[in-house]
Amino acid sequence: MQTKISPAMVLASLLLFSASSRQAMTTRAHWRAATEQELRRVIPARAPVIKENIETEFRTASGVTDGSNRFIAGVVMITAGYSAEGKYSHFFITQVGLKIGNLVLPPGEYVFGNQRTNNDTIRVSFYRASSGEVVGDVEAHVNRKSSLVRSLLISAPVGGKASIQIGRFSFEYRLAD
Repeated sequence: MQTKISPAMVLASLLLFSASSRQAMTTRAHWRAATEQELRRVIPARAPVIKENIETEFRTASGVTDGSNRFIAGVVMITAGYSAEGKYSHFFITQVGLKIGNLVLPPGEYVFGNQRTNNDTIRVSFYRASSGEVVGDVEAHVNRKSSLVRSLLISAPVGGKASIQIGRFSFEYRLAD
């Protein structure tokens, strides 16, 4: 007995394979620290925040890439004299969706600032860079795995999970794609 395979079945199989391959590539991509040259292509010298272009301090830049032109990166902004002073401290760009605690960040440009809640915790507040619209908050805790203090350190995802360190505090993030 011979089974007939219709063109529709072939097309459906190809679409299913393509979608599952894309999902697997996203979660299995080999993320690594971005080079200085790569970060210079992604991090603006002046971050577009609402209606201002705020100078960034490139030496504080940190980021990761999957090697396929997708980045998660950030940098400290020099906010003195800008309306952002005291509210935002960092410019952050992600080209993949992220899940940070209960917060979901779609690909885009963000700014964030932090406020100490106690000796071991800060609240990190994310806003859309273009509008200043509040996106949400996440708690960062003292990093007990390392005594290094960094202005910003974005670690590469392993198994879809990684961390972001601000000063001596850190929080985890996951790839949402």
